[in-house]
Amino acid sequence: MEHLLAIDNGTQSVRTLLFDLQGRLIAKAQEPLKAGFSAQPGWAEYPVEDYWRALCSACQRLWLHSPVPKDSIKGVAVTTQRGTVINLDRHGQPLRAAMVWLDQRRTEQVPSLSWWWRAGFGLLGVNDTIDYFLGQAEANWIAAHEPEVWQRTHKYLLLSGYLNYRLCGDFVDSSGSQVGYLPFDYKRQRWAGALDWKWQALAPIRQRMLPKLLPPGAVLGTISAAAAHDTGIPAGLPLLAAAADKACEVLGAGCLEPHIGCLSYGTTATINTTSERYVEVTSFIPPYPAALPGYYSTEVQIYRGYWMVNWFKEEFGLSEQLRAAEQGVLPEDLFDQLVDAVPPGSMGLLLQPYWSPGLKHPGPEAKGAVIGFSDVHNRAHFYRAILEGLAYALRQGKERIEQRSGVPITALRVSGGGSQSDAAMQLTADVFGLQTARPHVYETSGLGAAIDAAVGLGLHRDFPTAVASMTRLGRSFEPNAQNRQIYDELYASVYCQMYERLLPLYREIQRITKPKP
Repeated sequence: MEHLLAIDNGTQSVRTLLFDLQGRLIAKAQEPLKAGFSAQPGWAEYPVEDYWRALCSACQRLWLHSPVPKDSIKGVAVTTQRGTVINLDRHGQPLRAAMVWLDQRRTEQVPSLSWWWRAGFGLLGVNDTIDYFLGQAEANWIAAHEPEVWQRTHKYLLLSGYLNYRLCGDFVDSSGSQVGYLPFDYKRQRWAGALDWKWQALAPIRQRMLPKLLPPGAVLGTISAAAAHDTGIPAGLPLLAAAADKACEVLGAGCLEPHIGCLSYGTTATINTTSERYVEVTSFIPPYPAALPGYYSTEVQIYRGYWMVNWFKEEFGLSEQLRAAEQGVLPEDLFDQLVDAVPPGSMGLLLQPYWSPGLKHPGPEAKGAVIGFSDVHNRAHFYRAILEGLAYALRQGKERIEQRSGVPITALRVSGGGSQSDAAMQLTADVFGLQTARPHVYETSGLGAAIDAAVGLGLHRDFPTAVASMTRLGRSFEPNAQNRQIYDELYASVYCQMYERLLPLYREIQRITKPKP
């Protein structure tokens, strides 16, 4: 009768989840998040208080359906979307809407770096990467374009820091959640030292504006009386540090060893491994903190990865939406029929899933691309090509991780919404040529947060014990040899050539369509 409450604030919803010490999901409640707003194309913002209201509503819904008493709950842990930033005044009140991680605005009014930093970055050949960092950093944009907001900013927090503050009343956060344009030392997993270049690159930020950091599993504080009133969580309950949602997914999927790759088929699609070593998969792009304290998550991202499935549903899936409503199922369940109706390789239709630009590979000039169209193709081919394109891109990520780490990835775990599709799972096994399994629960991010809490409270003696007790495999998928041969040829001979061949055209598109000053 010991349970843990995990709060998972994603991009599309807030979920409150009760787990027992065997990793069984005992109860769950979900509160959808309204669509964010955008004053201009490419911007993405969200009312800060609405995050808290959604969390409170999800908690109150949980208590209505929970089969266990509240006094069996031993602790709470929060995991959230990454890179969403919040400005608070001296009274802890939001000064503007949260700038969501999907936001693509940039500023040309950026701080200057000392000549010696510029010279060093020039020798390393990363000045373009540094310029991208400067222009993309939310703090630089706010300081340049909303100076009155920045002058009143007392605390500058990620969403995780804000929710932890609302729950316990202190400005404290997990080092495992610090993924974004912040003066964070990813190698030592703490705020950067005084001489670090990031303090110059993010000149508006002062250390007093940032929360105290503690490692995953540490006690951040206790649930305050005010938070207990709003959420129904018992006052005084320990609040424990977890990590960002992707890191928690990796832990919740049981991926403690560097030879196990964890795919996340979520709004951002990723491939991660857990490593004791600090390994930059892409030069000058650090590995992120893992949900395992002191470890690193070697990650390759495909921005807006499984967002494309939702885009397809909205743009081309009316038939499935209507049928799903009649049958009482999800439209995505019917999309598997589209996948199964098309042969592997989508009859030569290949999609490159760079719907949003990246930092290095793909670079900021990248665009999405679809090649190989002919009169035999229909929307079923296009849908399968989306899934295949994501798998190809993540396979490239796998090979980069292997090359940089020196550790072959021999098995895959898949989390996120896409993991619920048998067709997507089989397709992934075929593209990678590896056994591919889904974890025993869908809510792996919440489970990872619960594991952090269980170890931090001493309910399991260490992380290997907690992972062995609380995670296990669900259904596994073996690669089909014939399908694998088709995918290997298309991947090597076509997909891997697409980006470099199309890059000059992407740059021309950017030059021609860039807004004139």
